[in-house]
Amino acid sequence: MSSPLLSRKGRHLQRYDNQLRLVAGCVPYKVCRDDNNQSGDFLDRVEVLMITSPGRHDLVFPKGGWETDETAGEAACREALEEAGVRGVLNDNFLGVWEFRSKSRQNTCSREGTCKGYMFALEVTEELDCYPEQSIHERRWVPLDEAYELCRYDWMRKALDSFKNLLTGKPTSNVPELSEPPSLCFVKPTAADHAIALC
Repeated sequence: MSSPLLSRKGRHLQRYDNQLRLVAGCVPYKVCRDDNNQSGDFLDRVEVLMITSPGRHDLVFPKGGWETDETAGEAACREALEEAGVRGVLNDNFLGVWEFRSKSRQNTCSREGTCKGYMFALEVTEELDCYPEQSIHERRWVPLDEAYELCRYDWMRKALDSFKNLLTGKPTSNVPELSEPPSLCFVKPTAADHAIALC
């Protein structure tokens, strides 16, 4: 029997950049079979995985604190596993960086509670029956177009725009260089001259 998966707790290893809490997350996705796709459009076959927030029923993407002992890609993979119970292939080209307020600080005027989030695309290869935070995060697969309507924040819709551009090979804006590639993940080139990391 394997050991149970546990989620990290506390912020003693949390990264900050000029008082901004650094977070990493991903848009987990899968490409469904073509059985019911009448349009023939590839994007109509894409579903993304969204999760509920603790104490709420609106949907978000898995994300959380980027810690000092991991890269942004590793943090995104860890959060996907802890909050959504999925593993997969992380695209090494991140979707972008957005600043947003933490849900507990939405209505304050200070910079305290502001996060800087690095988002990636994660092609899901494994969906676990049991995962560390399943008691507080329900997961739901939704078609890509429906995800836009379900996004709680505008920055999430912008991440979906970048995600669509990544899948279709269009240039993505708002993507500065990330100086550290995922170090604990195996990186391999793909046909599209991108690198992906197997997490």
